[in-house]
Amino acid sequence: MISDKDAPIGIFDSGIGGLTVARAIGYTLPNESLIYLGDTARVPYGTKSAETILRYSMECADFLVQKRVKAVVVACNTASAYALCDLQKKFKIPVIGVIEPGARAAARASKMKSVGVIGTWGTISSNAYGKALTSIDEEISVISKACPLFVSLAEEGWTDNEVARAAAERYLAGFKSESIDVLILACTHYPLLKDVIAGCMGDNVMLVDSAETTANSLEDLLREKGLVSSGPGSREIYVTDLPAKFETMAKRFLGPIPSCVTRVDL
Repeated sequence: MISDKDAPIGIFDSGIGGLTVARAIGYTLPNESLIYLGDTARVPYGTKSAETILRYSMECADFLVQKRVKAVVVACNTASAYALCDLQKKFKIPVIGVIEPGARAAARASKMKSVGVIGTWGTISSNAYGKALTSIDEEISVISKACPLFVSLAEEGWTDNEVARAAAERYLAGFKSESIDVLILACTHYPLLKDVIAGCMGDNVMLVDSAETTANSLEDLLREKGLVSSGPGSREIYVTDLPAKFETMAKRFLGPIPSCVTRVDL
C-alpha cells in the first residue's frame, strides 16, 4: 500500500506548456512520482470565459484526485488566476498555483519596486499577478504585456532565431522605458524563450521563471507537511487529445518523456 508521502503529485495544464513546471518539479524533487494531465482537447484556456475555465479546472483536478495524488499543482497561469481559490476550497489535499510563488520571488528581487509581467491574454487581463504583487507590497509598480506569439514560437521550436528575436524586441520594447528590474515569465511556454528574452532585456533585468518558483514552493510545502517521498519517482502523462507532433513538442518542454502517453476523457 502506498503511504501518503509516497503518493504521486498531480499536475495539470490546459495543454503541454505545463510540462516546464513538471520538468522543474522533477529537477527539484527527483524522488517524487508525477502524474501530468494536459487538457489538449480544449486548449487554450485563455480565450474562455471565467466560468468555463473553472469548470475545466475542476474536471482536471477531479481526474488527478481520483489517481490518489497527495497534492495538485495548477501549472496553467490562466487556471491559477480564475480557479485556484475554488479548487483549494473543494479539495482536502494541498493545491497550489503558479502565480503566488512567482509574485513572491519577484517582490523579493525587485530593488526598484518596478516589475514587468508577460503572459497570455487571459492571464494579463485577469491582473492576477498585479493583485498578488501589490498585496505583498503596495508600493510595487506593475507593468503587464500580453505576448501571445511566444506560445506558438515555443511550440514550433523557434526559440532562438531571427523570428523569436524580432518578436521579443517588438513585445518588450515598452518595458525598457519603464525601468523595470524584474520581469515575470507568466506563461509556462515562455521559459523556452528565456535566452532570447534575457538578451532583449539586458543584464539589469532579472527574469522570474514561474515554473522554478512553483517547484521551490512545492518543495517547501511538502517538507512542512512531512510529505516528501524517498523515491524512486515515476512519471505518467495523460492528455485529453493526442495532437499531431505531440511527442516532438513535449520533448521541447520536458526533455525525455515516458514512452506511454495516454489519452483520456474527462
